[in-house]
Amino acid sequence: MFSLLLMLAAQAAAPAQGASPPAPTPLAAAVPQPPAARRWPTREADVTIPAFRFASGETLAQLRLHYTMLGQPHRNAKGEIDNAVMVLHGTGGSGQQFLVPQFADELYGPGQPLDISRYWIILPDGIGHGRSSKPSDGLRMKFPRYDYADMVEAQYRLLHDVLGIRRMRLIMGTSMGCMHGLMWGETHPDFARALMPLACEPVPIAGLNRMWRQLLIDGIKADPAWAGGNYVVQPLQGLRTAQTALFIAGAAPLNLQALYPTRDAAAAFAQERVAKALPLIDANDLIYQVDASRSYDPSAKLGAITAPLVWINSADDFINPRNLDYPAQAVRQMKNARFRLIPETADTHGHGTHTWAINWKADLADLLERTTTPAQ
Repeated sequence: MFSLLLMLAAQAAAPAQGASPPAPTPLAAAVPQPPAARRWPTREADVTIPAFRFASGETLAQLRLHYTMLGQPHRNAKGEIDNAVMVLHGTGGSGQQFLVPQFADELYGPGQPLDISRYWIILPDGIGHGRSSKPSDGLRMKFPRYDYADMVEAQYRLLHDVLGIRRMRLIMGTSMGCMHGLMWGETHPDFARALMPLACEPVPIAGLNRMWRQLLIDGIKADPAWAGGNYVVQPLQGLRTAQTALFIAGAAPLNLQALYPTRDAAAAFAQERVAKALPLIDANDLIYQVDASRSYDPSAKLGAITAPLVWINSADDFINPRNLDYPAQAVRQMKNARFRLIPETADTHGHGTHTWAINWKADLADLLERTTTPAQ
């Protein structure tokens, strides 16, 4: 969740693909700098879905979905695509976030779990995100008020209607994408041979999780420059409030304490990351992204999830606290599910641990091995 700020924070240990490490500071000079990011052979495309009807009853004459691909489709003896993998991003992110070294370099290479010589990887930008249709395209706050059900429906249209896939080899997702994965398992139980949700809970967004989201939205709307969404320039004070909340929600206490052990270094890092995020955010887009979770609640239909599932959370995740007992309850309701909580260490990354594949790639490899035969 809140993938943009998490990716910016991760640059302290690994820059985004094609990006240079941050300019050295007295602290950064003491932190080992990673090698240059690998360039992956990606292809990008757009699909337009006409007259898309949202759960709210609103319609959009043309809904654009952007997606990135690696690898090639493979067809079995029946002519069916049998190697398609979809990875779903978190709130505020895009499919491009899965090209960062800590994810891609652990998974896509020869002999790795998602070796692109074997699998066709599909990385969509969800509605309201990346280069898919979103409020900042021009409609602003008149853009249809999408929710997660709309996002999953659009993903299904892309995979089934446009790409011609009848069964996915794997659907995995991080944060918001984790929640989408659970919804996929309920609404299309036979469409994926395996599911791997990372960093979410199977209950409504309530309690503290909804509270800080609401305060983030309120902070943007309280900025006079927001002007009901019709701003001339971005409401920077409101966005700064929002990004501050996002930074805290995505933080990893032990990791940040190890990397920034002095007062001045810690303050400078936090200020820098929030400042770097501000020019990359549109206020209306962010409001819609954060509010899209409002109707999410898979709890009543978890028994409908029949695909083998491995679900991973991390112990230092502020957004999905380790002392909630929802995972244990949920796994008992699913037919073929396993849950693992990654222990907190100085090398885990809070909510963002979902993107550091080294923490769970063995779980992924095991899931793929267990679901090798199509009947499973």
